[in-house]
Amino acid sequence: MRNTIQQLLNGIFIGSIYALFGLGYTLVFGLLDVLNLAHSEVFMLGAVVTYSLVALHHVPFLLAVPLGIVAGGLLGLVIEFVALRPLRRRGAPPIAALISTIGLALILVALIEQAKRGSALAWLWRDGANDVQFPAGKVPDRIWHLAGLTLPVDKLAIVVITVALMAVLAYVMAKTPAGRAVRAVAENPRAAQLLGVNVDRVITITLVVSSALAALAGILFALALNDISPYIGRDQVELRGLAVIVLGGMGSIPGTFIGGFTLGLLESVTILTLGTDVRAVGFVALFVMLILRPSGLLGRQTSERV
Repeated sequence: MRNTIQQLLNGIFIGSIYALFGLGYTLVFGLLDVLNLAHSEVFMLGAVVTYSLVALHHVPFLLAVPLGIVAGGLLGLVIEFVALRPLRRRGAPPIAALISTIGLALILVALIEQAKRGSALAWLWRDGANDVQFPAGKVPDRIWHLAGLTLPVDKLAIVVITVALMAVLAYVMAKTPAGRAVRAVAENPRAAQLLGVNVDRVITITLVVSSALAALAGILFALALNDISPYIGRDQVELRGLAVIVLGGMGSIPGTFIGGFTLGLLESVTILTLGTDVRAVGFVALFVMLILRPSGLLGRQTSERV
């Protein structure tokens, strides 16, 4: 019984990271009808920059984390000005933006791979290493024991951070002028512009926020698993993030929250029952949801996505 509860707790821990990562997909898709497939590389970059500052440049962890988040936000600016805005101004179809973000993602992975080989980006990575870890003693590692259960303080903090950010973002979107501007742009960009909304500014801010959240998710993922590589975004969370937003409902913030925790618990249940690789769980959940309820658990009509 204790092993079962422990595994379910682990599912909640990892599910909170999936939810935080999927939130970036949700924000951009709700605004632009585009899946930003460079999002997983922002996730990776947040972890890599934080690792580099802590392990190679001896920056305290609590200072390195906000710097890693800032790096993710800046990459959001790059995605907007390099991969999305030029296409948007030419009236290119959504598939063009999708391909553009894939290309940018491949470039980012290639740059981190070059850092492994001692290039000009070697300050980001330990020379020659494939996977790296935060140095022991440099990151929070306290563990609480309760009724025979192991509760790492860092993983509990991950859940609290995710729930708090989801609540704040949901409030901002529903109750503030900024949220109303985002919803207006998502509903009809041309009408929003006629009403005085700066559409480009709204899109840019949304990309920066979504990228900062992805970087934070990457940092928390690296902290939880203590395993960092140039491929953690692509291999570990990219497809899971897609499964999360399909499960919860494309463009729904509460749905993303529920979808992330649902996927994390599904993976835990799979380990408990089958004791096998869980990578296929996200695909199975995505497939079943698309067949039974294409709009997702909390999906709405397209005009009400955000």
